[in-house]
Amino acid sequence: MIKIQNWGRPRIYIAISLLAVVVAIGVLGFKFFSNYSWVDALYMTVITMTTVGFEEVQPLDDNGKLFTVFLISTSVVIFAYSVSVITEYIVSKNDPKRVLLRKMQKMIHKLENHIIIVGYGRNGKQAAAKLMAYDKPFIVIENDSEIIERYQSDKILFLKGNATEDEVLIEAGLKNAECLICTLPEDADNLFIVLTARQINRELKIISRASRDASYKKIRLAGADNVIMPDRIGGDHMASLVVVPDLIEFLDNLSIVGKRSINIEEISFEDMFEDQKERTILNIDMRSRTGCTIIGYKSPAGEYIVNPEANTILKPGSKVVVLGRPEQINLLNKEFDI
Repeated sequence: MIKIQNWGRPRIYIAISLLAVVVAIGVLGFKFFSNYSWVDALYMTVITMTTVGFEEVQPLDDNGKLFTVFLISTSVVIFAYSVSVITEYIVSKNDPKRVLLRKMQKMIHKLENHIIIVGYGRNGKQAAAKLMAYDKPFIVIENDSEIIERYQSDKILFLKGNATEDEVLIEAGLKNAECLICTLPEDADNLFIVLTARQINRELKIISRASRDASYKKIRLAGADNVIMPDRIGGDHMASLVVVPDLIEFLDNLSIVGKRSINIEEISFEDMFEDQKERTILNIDMRSRTGCTIIGYKSPAGEYIVNPEANTILKPGSKVVVLGRPEQINLLNKEFDI
């Protein structure tokens, strides 16, 4: 994807403005120096600018000839420049890449409450795959043209650019975004992006990658809500496969990317109930209605409860984590219209 920018219109405006200025000078000059009528002055200006070689409407005096020399010397370059710019603009309007570019630009401007992924490396691809599985709208900022050409499709919206630049983040809809995921390999870049994004959007949820322990606290202080260290998670995961292999294998199978194999779901109180009335877990009877089991509860204050009791009160602003087989999760989504 070509970097989205509106380079054509300013140039076409400049070209048209220069043509208009030269035509105006020519008409006024022939009117003043040679006393031509307005129509004759316009005619002389056009044939002079285009250098078609027609004869004068009437003989020119010395002042008229000097003015004509001046008009030819200044208008030829401007006329050639303007014609090339206008031609390029007309051709580009029908260029398939430009058409796709404008389509993508419109799609980006329509995005709201979306997720921005910075970088399409290993972690960026995994994040995008997970978001696609859950039908979450997202856009990927990537600075490598080869990566974009290789992976672009109708399902993934790319924006070419350097995410450390404020303009690129704003172009990606940062002000209207719900979440920003930084997956760049360099901690310094992630730190700078997190700091910039937090200044632009105070309500934004920011998740960033970190490669070194020393960067963890810095990125958190810069404004990241969560900082993930893939190397640490990977090493811990491999060690766990030795210590508790069956447990880890079971957990791995709980949430595999893909709609048909989603076993764990997070549901907010507002998604389940529109009347904002408090209820207990026992009241909603989720187990008998869908087959799913509530295994976690997050209170409005952010407190987590694992395996909550049946008399736990669900309040507005809270969330529940449910466990079930794929068909039970699908039934849950239909039951609560999620």
